[in-house]
Amino acid sequence: MRIAMIEKEQAWQLRHQVMWPDKDYDYIKLKEDDEGTHYGLFEGEDLLSVVSLFIRGDQAQFRKFATLSSQQKKGYGSKLLNYVLSEAERLGVKRIFCNARVEKAAFYETFGLSKTDDTFQKGGKEYIVMERFY
Repeated sequence: MRIAMIEKEQAWQLRHQVMWPDKDYDYIKLKEDDEGTHYGLFEGEDLLSVVSLFIRGDQAQFRKFATLSSQQKKGYGSKLLNYVLSEAERLGVKRIFCNARVEKAAFYETFGLSKTDDTFQKGGKEYIVMERFY
């Protein structure tokens, strides 16, 4: 297993497959993707999990965190997220946040993220903003 920076196009492929397979391919692209750093977790040559990190000053947001359905519940996503959280801290980030699907909030709490009062809907799904301070 290895974690490496990847090209946005690699992230797009896995994002589409895992997060929004029923939507048009362009739906999973972010206009900010050129400004982010994209990370992938590989087993051999196979890309199993991706996440994108966007740093602005001393704050960062991780977005589009996805792990292949067949590889979930094996710890790959957790390893990747721990890596990105550590990387953000190493780069001087003081606050990191994400827009979590409400049903995944408990997962993010295990990484020290806390729920905020900020919620919204997108694509028929409920989200809550979660944050962690360093």
